[in-house]
Amino acid sequence: MLPPITAPTAPTPAPTASDTRLRAAAQKLEAQFLAEMLKHAGLGETGGEFSGGIGEEQFASFLREAQAGEMVRAGGIGLAETLFEALKERIDDAG
Repeated sequence: MLPPITAPTAPTPAPTASDTRLRAAAQKLEAQFLAEMLKHAGLGETGGEFSGGIGEEQFASFLREAQAGEMVRAGGIGLAETLFEALKERIDDAG
């Protein structure tokens, strides 16, 4: 049996420096959003006798931000890509 015939695809253009900066900003915004959602979900909260007080709250925020950043690097929830496409379209229309 022969392998299926596929149509040649056009090469994808390399991203411009502007696109790279715009995508990084969109990913940073998604990471901040996810960190806030993790905070409201209670990630990193401890209570009771072993609570670390204000210092623990500060370090818990670093943990949430790091986890949110990793979530975005792993593909996130699609917010960064949606933001990137919307902003890119707006910039292209203005230019």
